[in-house]
Amino acid sequence: MDIPASPGILVDNYPAVHRSLRIAVVTETYPPEVNGVAMTIAKVVEGLHHRNHDVQLIRPRQDKQESGDRSVRFHEVLMRGLPIPRYPNLRMGVPSKRALVQLWAMHRPDVVHIATEGPLGWSALQAAHHLKLPISSDFRTNFHAYSQHYGIGWLRKPIMAYLRKFHNRTLCTMVPTEALKRDLEACGLRHLMVVARGVDTRQFNPARRSDALRASWGVGPRDLVLVCVGRLAPEKNLDTVAAAFDAVLAREPRARLLLVGDGPMRGALQARHPSAIFAGQRSGDDLAAHYASADLFLFPSVTETFGNVTTEALASGLPVVAYNYAAAAQLIQSGHNGVLVPFAQQADFVQAAVRLAQSPAQRQSMAAAARYTATQWDWDRIVARFEGVLQNVIRQADSQPSVSFPAEIQPRT
Repeated sequence: MDIPASPGILVDNYPAVHRSLRIAVVTETYPPEVNGVAMTIAKVVEGLHHRNHDVQLIRPRQDKQESGDRSVRFHEVLMRGLPIPRYPNLRMGVPSKRALVQLWAMHRPDVVHIATEGPLGWSALQAAHHLKLPISSDFRTNFHAYSQHYGIGWLRKPIMAYLRKFHNRTLCTMVPTEALKRDLEACGLRHLMVVARGVDTRQFNPARRSDALRASWGVGPRDLVLVCVGRLAPEKNLDTVAAAFDAVLAREPRARLLLVGDGPMRGALQARHPSAIFAGQRSGDDLAAHYASADLFLFPSVTETFGNVTTEALASGLPVVAYNYAAAAQLIQSGHNGVLVPFAQQADFVQAAVRLAQSPAQRQSMAAAARYTATQWDWDRIVARFEGVLQNVIRQADSQPSVSFPAEIQPRT
């Protein structure tokens, strides 16, 4: 099954998988943790399970009450974890090479897929190489780009060197967009394959709009609600959201700003916009209702590898204002289902938000187009693509049993 052709998306025809695969998936984040990587990995794991593959999910224990093998859907192996600084609700794995070698020596997978590059991911990479197992990986988070937002910009090059070393030791690294693939190739990463991300259009749906929820926010049926969903953190460029809302409020005094998510910037944002609606972290149908009950989605991030919130907003029937970057660059046709503005140009972003805020008729037209766009990105198609790439990795390993990987490949100049 192929992903529908879209600008910038590589579409290949992989043969159907004719046998059940034993797939080890290693990740340092997973629901109930709330972030785009956790959600995406969960959708892939569930999708592979539904396609009759034997999935072994390896992740850090999130709660002391958790125990292994608690899932009847697939086999979970829970490892030790540590809280992540500044994000106490998230955990990272610890070095676990010996445990993984023992596990995979007894229950040998056909392929190991590593979703995150932390200590657990590095241990999985070493263990899989030790056992000569085929390995694929994901590039899901711009850690190298985040560094400048936390006063450690000097770490950007060392972080990229580590990521390059990590991913070049796999047979394939999956990236969500063609643009990111080009950027990473320029940084020296190899074996890259585009596998986009999907959206649950049954859950994220305009039908979940709730007048009762809007009333709880203190807004009327015709009042404009601008929404931004994600961590309230510096790397999300939320100063641009605040600037856009200030400009909208000057022209639409009854407009309200809805922020869904939590993080270290919440206090500063509340001080700047005490009238904003701070909904905190939301999930499931509750999150879907918050999307659908707003009117315009603002997405100013400049550090995304994809941006799942873009597809969720479109599926909810929201016009999107975003930079011409990541998922937005592929999904948004400016003037049709949202507005794209030049990368990192705050003044253009603010102007676009103001124009749409003052044009209810245009927002209504865009809402229908936004929903239609999202229906083309069903998760079943994405998982089929993912499955095909794994099968190709296994075939590649079978044909090159003695393949070796350099510790580092320098970027092109």
